[in-house]
Amino acid sequence: MGIIFILLYFVIIAAVIEINVILFRLTDLEKEVSRFQVISMLTGTGFTTGESELILGHPVRRRLSMFLILFGAFSLAVIISSISNILADEFRSMELVFIAAGLFIIILALKIPQVAKSLGKTFNKQMEEKFELIDLPIRDVLLKEENDHLTEIYIHKESPFIDKNICEIEEEGTHLIILFVTRGDLIIKEKKSETKLQEGDKLLVFGDRELIKKKFEEKEKK
Repeated sequence: MGIIFILLYFVIIAAVIEINVILFRLTDLEKEVSRFQVISMLTGTGFTTGESELILGHPVRRRLSMFLILFGAFSLAVIISSISNILADEFRSMELVFIAAGLFIIILALKIPQVAKSLGKTFNKQMEEKFELIDLPIRDVLLKEENDHLTEIYIHKESPFIDKNICEIEEEGTHLIILFVTRGDLIIKEKKSETKLQEGDKLLVFGDRELIKKKFEEKEKK
């Protein structure tokens, strides 16, 4: 019975993982990233990766992550306790069967398009009502379209942009904006368009991915 209990509990853990992957997907997080981060939080390993910022910077995802971390700690205690009592016949396997079945019903329900769409709208509505724009991650605020991109461009010694004004780089009518220039400890925002670029400057650029690539990467190679 002890082995059956452990197997059933692993089934429950798998169901919890799948449910949370679906919920993270409904907050517009990619499936591969969702699955890795859910497993990381559940096991307490790997959650220090750069991708974890996508979780920490999003209020709804933070709530889900709190549950996963607590459930992971509880699960570890249950598994250790179960193994230590593997020879005892005190397990309530039938109750676990019902729990596992219930979780899989939830998974099936979440995969129904109408349910997923409705839940996704609920998440977005909660964010609009309860959270300020500053609380949201950059991905959700700026990167609305598939080709939207935010990157940092370094002006090196031989850059063709040295001594050029920002207004000469930004093309009118195109989807390319230089948000600010970092020069050492100085961040240049005011009169940015009149600023002449120097070696070592860093530009925070927002715009179309292909346009940024064409403007900076291709010119840098010439």
